Amino acid sequence: MTDQKALLPKVSILIPVYKREAIIGECIQSALDQSFTDLEVVVVDNASDDGTWQICQQFAAKDHRVRAFRNDTNIGPVRNWLACLAQARGEYTKILWSDDLIHPEFLDKLLPFLEQPDVGFVYSATDIFTSNRFESIAQYFRNAKTGVYDTAFYINGALLGGDFPGSPGCAIFRTADVRKNLLLQVPNSVNSDFSMHAIGNDLLLFLLTAVEYPKFALVNEPLAYFRAHATSITTSAAKGKIPLHYDLAKGFFAENHVKDESFIKKLNAEFLIHLYLYQGSQFGIRSLSDFYPAKISARVDYFYFAQRLLRVVRKRIMSILTVFKSK
Repeated sequence: MTDQKALLPKVSILIPVYKREAIIGECIQSALDQSFTDLEVVVVDNASDDGTWQICQQFAAKDHRVRAFRNDTNIGPVRNWLACLAQARGEYTKILWSDDLIHPEFLDKLLPFLEQPDVGFVYSATDIFTSNRFESIAQYFRNAKTGVYDTAFYINGALLGGDFPGSPGCAIFRTADVRKNLLLQVPNSVNSDFSMHAIGNDLLLFLLTAVEYPKFALVNEPLAYFRAHATSITTSAAKGKIPLHYDLAKGFFAENHVKDESFIKKLNAEFLIHLYLYQGSQFGIRSLSDFYPAKISARVDYFYFAQRLLRVVRKRIMSILTVFKSK
């Protein structure tokens, strides 16, 4: 009898999509152009009313590795991520947002690290681009050499605003971990619907996976390409919505997984800066305790707060000076 497992792809590349007719083809093609070929590409169209679905069907008709599905109605972003995940057959899962791209060697360079059972996830450095992916306008996640590190390095850095990814668009995970740790909702004290704004669920995929493994890995090469454009979540969200909702996700994680009181005080310092910098009250966040589902009493490391605030002020001054110099 044929071993059914041997017939399944090693990697599932998941592409949830909504109204991206101008760029979805480029995204799918970047998945198909991988030098690692034991893969499937699962595309789920969230009831787009443009030409997105037709383009997905065309790719599925040309390449058997593409499996295209369509929702009858729009089910919201996170439910669509989970709809993709429900179709995944690979041992490993790579989420590829429909406006982004990956380098042809992305899988070949990241997958070997996941062959180590103590490594929970792997990510690469990332380029930000607008129209031409060869013209980078910024780079992220290059704060360490290629290699394997303790997950505490990721957890501490991600919680305190370091140069660590919150988007799985530059990473790869075991499918079983994505099924377990990609949450539809994030418990919170302000009745925010994380299934619809989709800000923070992605970061928690990293954090919740990190606490289950001693190690993670990074590849210090820009092998993922994030597109900056007017309709992306990052650029279209109301001012402050993204950092504050990531903070709510961090509060949920910290309440359940961080026991170090001195670290919590530093995290609260970060929250306090964002609370006033972005007017948290517009999202129902009026005090530090609101960042935690149980509204726990929140104490602050004010020395750390002063250090971080000074960096924020310095960064804003430099931005203003840069604008004046360009005129």
